[in-house]
Amino acid sequence: MSAKAEILERIRAALVDVPEMPAADDVPVAWAFGRAVDLSSLGGVLDVFVERVEDYGAIVVRCPADDLPAAIAEGLHATSATSAVIPEGLDPEWVDELDNVSITVEDETSPTSAQLNQIDAVVTAAAVGVAETGTIVLDHSADQGRRALTLVPDRHIVVIRTDQVVSGVPEAVTLLRPAVESGQPLTWISGGSATSDIELSRVEGVHGPRQLYVILIEERL
Repeated sequence: MSAKAEILERIRAALVDVPEMPAADDVPVAWAFGRAVDLSSLGGVLDVFVERVEDYGAIVVRCPADDLPAAIAEGLHATSATSAVIPEGLDPEWVDELDNVSITVEDETSPTSAQLNQIDAVVTAAAVGVAETGTIVLDHSADQGRRALTLVPDRHIVVIRTDQVVSGVPEAVTLLRPAVESGQPLTWISGGSATSDIELSRVEGVHGPRQLYVILIEERL
């Protein structure tokens, strides 16, 4: 007797005294892929997004677009970063107000992983935010850089617009479909990187930045 046959035989033996019951009827669910999730009872999409992102231990700052350069400078100061790398496609005006922070621009001579490991922070834009799960998704367009750029430095300052925040994952996946079809990688970020071993000892910064600083722009850039 094979292992599979033995397991199935044991299951049948264990169920021998269980009375037969009719299968439950399927319950129709009025749901369509890509449909928005109703978060109105929890305070609205943006409020839920901020709450869930903060639940992961990230810092969230809401500001108007005109204050973005100052907000990025404050984010680097708040995380004690003295050096930062930015994608070549990031608007250079975003980092106009940085004092005492050395800036490396990722270009065709991109820093190696070893060099990135010596840089304190990375500043990027984002593709989508998911309120229900407190997740930020990067599709690694020009203003977000390659994956290594956002995984190696210890701090991530990420800028996301309010019109990029959706209620749930199905909505986000629908918006990300063009990036997937064009072969772009996706990085899903829910708070700073952390993991726990079998004894539940928490270690931060293993799979990516240990500090996540989110700047939520409340009007279109």
